[in-house]
Amino acid sequence: MKPIRILVDSFADAGLLNAQMGNGREIVARLDPDHFHVTMFALGEPDSRIVNRPNTRLIQLPQRRQTVKILSEFVRGGHSILFYMKASPASRWYQSVRKKLRDRRITIGTIESQSDLRNEPTITPQSVQLWEQTVLRCDYLYSNSKRVQSSLQCEYGLRSEVIPTGVDTQFFSPHWHRPSNSRVRVLFVGSLRPFKQPQFLLAAAARFPQAEFQIAGDGRMAAELASRVARENLGNVSFHGPLHASELRSTYRRADIFLFPSGWEGSPKVILEAAACGLPVIVRNSYAPETVLHGVTGYQAASDDEMFSRLEALITSEDLRRTLGQAGRNHSLKFDWDLITRKWEQTFVEIGSAGLSRQAS
Repeated sequence: MKPIRILVDSFADAGLLNAQMGNGREIVARLDPDHFHVTMFALGEPDSRIVNRPNTRLIQLPQRRQTVKILSEFVRGGHSILFYMKASPASRWYQSVRKKLRDRRITIGTIESQSDLRNEPTITPQSVQLWEQTVLRCDYLYSNSKRVQSSLQCEYGLRSEVIPTGVDTQFFSPHWHRPSNSRVRVLFVGSLRPFKQPQFLLAAAARFPQAEFQIAGDGRMAAELASRVARENLGNVSFHGPLHASELRSTYRRADIFLFPSGWEGSPKVILEAAACGLPVIVRNSYAPETVLHGVTGYQAASDDEMFSRLEALITSEDLRRTLGQAGRNHSLKFDWDLITRKWEQTFVEIGSAGLSRQAS
């Protein structure tokens, strides 16, 4: 069987912190090269795993005027599947001309957040419209959780299958025998944006001065949070900025609890990374993440008060932290990227067969 030719609308650059592009790299690095030929784009130095992968073509993009080159590959490339389509000008142009060109190749879009984007004030109407004109017009849609799938159906009446986001459980792994911290260390990782609610960490720090609170990430709220820490003299809060993979793994391994108070999500990969590193996780239940089993690997809290209560229980009990952390590690293995990639391979084979039939008709 000839390899299925896939164009992945994502950058192969090593070290890019964008979660969606990171997911694309993890999938491509694991796709069987005997069965899948992959084309990706690159802006800078590409991931060595992708460079060394057989049956892979990398297209180096200029720093400016990338749209024309990307669009040209969409239209003229020899692929049969376009995967991981982004909300971008090139994607919008391609979607608008497909019918005129009688282009019968398959497009696949991934949905990785709730679909009520218009209710999130930090997302502009223009960004929502671009997403609707690109990703939502794909032939096949895949959500990364059942709640995301339900949201897409509710907001747009669109059906999707579920393939979860994965985690590299060999890279993100616990350091069970590290020395204990002098104070319990509570960690948050994520962009510092209002819907992520990083300010909750400051409220928790004021309430639990016996614990240490670390915030890793950057964003529009960074200066505001730092100013509040200084104003309220919160000596148990530290900021680490955005961290690359090896730094992030070390930070997870040195923490005791992962606290993620975000109220608007899909299936955040940081939850899986923390669990894979053996941390008990506290999240909100508003998006019902399947990666956190309530009372088993951590807690899905219904309110701020419950988050505080669950946090207090974990801060005061090393045994509880260990029990939930070990269960979280075990649960994370079900989402290992090797297993998730096998699901994508099966999907590509099924969709590729349908695409060949469609092109022949």
